[in-house]
Amino acid sequence: MVRKKICVLFGGASSEHDVSLMSVASVLKNLNNEKYDVISIGITKDGRWLYNEDGITGVESGSWLNGAAAFISPDPSVHGLIRISDESIATTERVDVVFPVLHGKFGEDGTVQGLLELAGIPYVGCGVLGSAVCMDKVVANLLCDAANIPRCEWEYITSDELDTFSEKAASIEEKLGYPIFVKPANAGSSIGISKVRNREELIAAALLAAEHDDRILFERFVDGHEVECAVIGNEKPEATLPGEIIIGADFYDYEDKYVSGNSRCEIPANLPMEKLIEVKNAAEKAYKTLCCQGLARADFFVEKSTGKVLLNEINTLPGFTNISMYPKLMIDKGISYTDMLDELVLLALKKKGCVNG
Repeated sequence: MVRKKICVLFGGASSEHDVSLMSVASVLKNLNNEKYDVISIGITKDGRWLYNEDGITGVESGSWLNGAAAFISPDPSVHGLIRISDESIATTERVDVVFPVLHGKFGEDGTVQGLLELAGIPYVGCGVLGSAVCMDKVVANLLCDAANIPRCEWEYITSDELDTFSEKAASIEEKLGYPIFVKPANAGSSIGISKVRNREELIAAALLAAEHDDRILFERFVDGHEVECAVIGNEKPEATLPGEIIIGADFYDYEDKYVSGNSRCEIPANLPMEKLIEVKNAAEKAYKTLCCQGLARADFFVEKSTGKVLLNEINTLPGFTNISMYPKLMIDKGISYTDMLDELVLLALKKKGCVNG
């Protein structure tokens, strides 16, 4: 078998830059070096693309920040990178597959995927439409409502409505009741999210969310089991049985996910088998409805008082750290981290018709 050259992208000009560094460390450690020639490009917080000569060591030490400029060419005849060794010398390097280990804006939202479509290079994960739709929680919610995929009650405003927000706040309170979750429409890793219990906190949370996006989402609090499914596949996706997040904070925030480590997970979730299967089926339906391909993590609530399965959101590039739920769910299914990455690369090639099946 001819070795494939994989280019891994990491970092990114988003609020989730540091999460990407943690994820890519795990990806680089687990990609099969006997199958692939692996190269990587780091993207700084201000958007510079740099060639990482030192692999996993470069990520862990930060030496990648001293790398030479390199970027994906949109020209399909290049089918890879342009590397700048100094101000006057540029070389090209062909790659077979790109693995964008990029979370949040400018990585998980369809922007990088659009570049890779122009370049004609197969890439891991969802396409332009699925990435953009799932990243935008307002658009995703509207589509799920249209497809009769159950979720909690919600509302949204645009940032230009903040000046008169006090007029809308009463109707939001009446519709959703307290506590209310307030979120930026486009963000991840719980960044910019607040759980509020009164009008003063509601207004402050809306202002915080507006720092991250120009639309602010409001959702009813659901007292339920927080469960997540790993979904993999293109036209015929398959979801795992869900795992359950046992939170160590008031809600599953950035600190609890990546810093304190106080949360834990149970795989499978502590629910009856028929409810586990119901969540699994709902994950596959939502995945297809929102145009996902390759992989995604589907997050749900199972409401304690009613037993209803309510979609929370779909993440098209979930965390790949050693404590992240997506790889843990796949490992529980009997698929090793390395085999999971092999399957994701194969799905990327199949999506572009580079292999049969």
